[in-house]
Amino acid sequence: MIVAPAGADDPIGIYIHVPFCAHICPYCDFTTYAGKESLIPAYVDALITEIERRAGEARGRSAATIYLGGGTPSLLAPEQIARILATIQSRLTVLPDAEVTMEANPNGLNRDHLEGYLSAGVNRLSIGAQTLDRRGLRTLGRQHESTDVLAAVAMAREVGFERINLDFIFGWPGQTRESWQRDLQQIVALGDAGPDHLSLYSLIIEPGTPYADAQARGILHMPDDDFTADLYEDAIRILADVGWTHYEIANWSRSAEGYSRHNAIYWQHGDYLGLGAGAFGTMDGARVMNQLLPERYISEINADLLPQSNTEVLDEETARGETMMLGLRLLVDGIDAEAFRRRHGVALDACFGEQIMRMTGLGMMESTPTGVRLTTRGMMLANSVVTEFL
Repeated sequence: MIVAPAGADDPIGIYIHVPFCAHICPYCDFTTYAGKESLIPAYVDALITEIERRAGEARGRSAATIYLGGGTPSLLAPEQIARILATIQSRLTVLPDAEVTMEANPNGLNRDHLEGYLSAGVNRLSIGAQTLDRRGLRTLGRQHESTDVLAAVAMAREVGFERINLDFIFGWPGQTRESWQRDLQQIVALGDAGPDHLSLYSLIIEPGTPYADAQARGILHMPDDDFTADLYEDAIRILADVGWTHYEIANWSRSAEGYSRHNAIYWQHGDYLGLGAGAFGTMDGARVMNQLLPERYISEINADLLPQSNTEVLDEETARGETMMLGLRLLVDGIDAEAFRRRHGVALDACFGEQIMRMTGLGMMESTPTGVRLTTRGMMLANSVVTEFL
């Protein structure tokens, strides 16, 4: 069970951002840069220094998860990942069974690297597949093939990784329902040899990306919302048929306990320490964002400064709204009324009773033995539902 919201003294997560990519995909608006791999050694040194300086912000609370995201963390050598994780272990209290996830591109992995990452302490991989359809891979600007995805999963299993996530994107230009269904069926057919977790994201055109420019010029034509909803419903049906748990709007696990523990901290509105260029985190009601450019991040660390570009203190009204926005993404557990009262000092019904009654009346939400959650209809219209609480 994922109890949302988290308590003020619950274990935290640690997010490490690696802002380097060999190639920037046309849909991507993450903080990531191509052609700057020469900065990686200096960046790792700076990152280790930031960990050492900011470890005290945890106030002695244990870390339940560490997540290396990007960008492409698998551009770092296993020895560099080992240095980062060893520094975290030496400066913070990390739970013995902590989940340690690293994102990777399928065409950037080999057996030696996988063995090295596992030895360094990584125990969960998140591989950016996006699709197994060759046309889709080219449309999305990906530089790997479907065979690379399958080979990466097989190698990871062989060297000893027990937990593997695959990211997929649906709703890309030219995608058909048949190709999407084929993607999912190929993956579930792998059984125990395949991933134990899937993250399936609808493609959204983000401002400032090459896709946004192409759409504005009439070059890129996106499928309509009804078609994208059909693809989402296909995923729900196909994965339910083989017993996967749809525990969060965009996430499925092969077993009920196989959910992403790090991402669960976000959905629980829990605290996490964000480290590295472009990282942001929330600790004790303050949201902190680091400098975006790796060069500036490195220079500020070397100048004995904290590399922070923005700090926002969340007022209680905003915090309560964010608890609802995030926690309602949890489709099985939803919002726990007692946890809400402990976290925010007010009863859930006293704070949002009117909105909950209205959404329940419209069939968007329902009561559980411990609180409230979205219905299937509410899940399909989740963005509209959560605006009621913001």
